[in-house]
Amino acid sequence: MSNKQTTIKSLVSLEGVGIHTGKDVKLSFKPADSDTGYVFKRLDLDGSPSIEALSKYVINTQRGTTLEKNGVKLKTIEHVLAALVGLEIDNVLIEINAEEPPIMDGSSKYFVDALENAGVLELDALRKEYIIKDIITYKDSKNGSEITIIPSDSYQITAMVDYETKVLGTQNATLSKLSDFKDDFSNARTFSFLHEIEMLLENDLIKGGDLNNAIVYVDKKISIETMEKLKKAFNKDKVSVKSNGILDNLNLHYSNEAARHKLLDIMGDLALIGRRIRGKVIAKKPGHFVNTEFANKIANLIEKEDKLESKMFEYNDKAIMDAEKIMKILPHRHPFLFIDKILEITDSSIVGLKYVSPDESYFKGHFPGRPVMPGVLQIEAMAQVGGVLVLSTFPDPENYLTFFGRIENAKFKRPVEPGDTLIFELELLSPIRRGISHMRARAYVDGELTTEAEMKAKIIKK
Repeated sequence: MSNKQTTIKSLVSLEGVGIHTGKDVKLSFKPADSDTGYVFKRLDLDGSPSIEALSKYVINTQRGTTLEKNGVKLKTIEHVLAALVGLEIDNVLIEINAEEPPIMDGSSKYFVDALENAGVLELDALRKEYIIKDIITYKDSKNGSEITIIPSDSYQITAMVDYETKVLGTQNATLSKLSDFKDDFSNARTFSFLHEIEMLLENDLIKGGDLNNAIVYVDKKISIETMEKLKKAFNKDKVSVKSNGILDNLNLHYSNEAARHKLLDIMGDLALIGRRIRGKVIAKKPGHFVNTEFANKIANLIEKEDKLESKMFEYNDKAIMDAEKIMKILPHRHPFLFIDKILEITDSSIVGLKYVSPDESYFKGHFPGRPVMPGVLQIEAMAQVGGVLVLSTFPDPENYLTFFGRIENAKFKRPVEPGDTLIFELELLSPIRRGISHMRARAYVDGELTTEAEMKAKIIKK
């Protein structure tokens, strides 16, 4: 598989009806340059404003995922995005003349077909991929929804659906490779329960629906009044319930079509991360809220790591000692060496750096779901930086050790989290006498004070 970015070869358009508004909609996919990502453009509004498909613009997840930027909204964009991800298309401009894409048959199939007709074009730029190196989880304690991503050689998704209803039951679906999406998942249609349809009809929120774009599971007895409303809404002379518990005039594509559609939704919502990901997603009771919150969590991690990478280039230029040189002075070794670089050193002060990797082993237990670097390890890291300062005054530092004598006035101002870069600044409060060093230590993340303490240590020959 190529690692180059892609777009489409030519413009392609679809027309249909918006499920919530009932309005005619035209949507066009247009080729886009490298690093554009997915961008929607509202042609029906003055100035044709654009909205990037990013999790930070999510404002509502009821009955679909809604984006808003500068007062401009777009609803139910997940089926469109799933088609793009499933076909491994990285950059597309999506022009639309309404606030929601056409519902088509309630799946991604028609979008997939249109994009395939447009053709895929490989670009020169390399594809950006976020590789999952450790377990990341998001839980919604209110309804028991949970999404986890674990390391994997490819992008995979498992969706586990259980609405605690007899008519739907428990369903699972797994996408093992993206190439399976078109044939096995893109035609899985959206679904709803009868009680939800009643609420939507009551509030006039389903103006573009019919029996061909949503599977309706009947989880209660249909009254005569409801039956009449359904016939009117779906423009049918007769509506009835089939033996499998769904409204008629529609046959299931798969026995687990609901789970397959939920997997499709996950793929579309996680496209809002803004970058291709490599890892296995495991979703329990997924929904647009938990999907988009999880996408935002990963997007924030990526942003933090991108900033760090930029800073690391700057730090590398400044560094006067790397880990290899530090280990010639300190006896500490992995996993108990907590400094990566020394940036400055004088006779009485030193500046060191620690990249707090998401892979740090202590994050697995401190704390699950809310990883924080233990304060005692922050103090230890500061002490190691101080150790470099005092041992550097010896011609043979490898023959000496430093031991804590006292820690005073230790304060922890803010949590230190995965992806943070700690900058340690230490200064001697008095000259070293009789092998005793007395230092003031401070640690910063992005210029904000996180930890401070005064430390005394005893220098002892091995």
